[in-house]
Amino acid sequence: MAIVVGEIHKGEVTGITNFGAFIKLENGKTGLCHISEVSSDYVKDVKNHLKVGAEVKVKVIKVEGDKLSLSIKALEEKETQPEITKKREHKPKSKNFEKMLSNFMDNSEEVSKPISGNKGRGNAYDKKK
Repeated sequence: MAIVVGEIHKGEVTGITNFGAFIKLENGKTGLCHISEVSSDYVKDVKNHLKVGAEVKVKVIKVEGDKLSLSIKALEEKETQPEITKKREHKPKSKNFEKMLSNFMDNSEEVSKPISGNKGRGNAYDKKK
């Protein structure tokens, strides 16, 4: 019987490494549950989450030839986030956009006058290198 991606199997942890755990499935095939697939929580050490001989439920997430990639994390219940039911209210600004833009333009012209007045007077950008 072929193992298909998405199937859920029971298995036994047969070995633990620093990069994951090897799990022997009921049908005798062994797959790897990578450290990133052990838990949705941060996993610094797989040994803190799994023990050799422990029975686990896993989901098949990848099949490449005889290699099986398994996930325990995929079977964890997803925390449901409360839906935001209240819509944001649009609060009008004290100044309207046109007035703000006009003020910006007036201020930017005043600030740029000394800079634009220096053209041709030997500033670093006018010199050819």
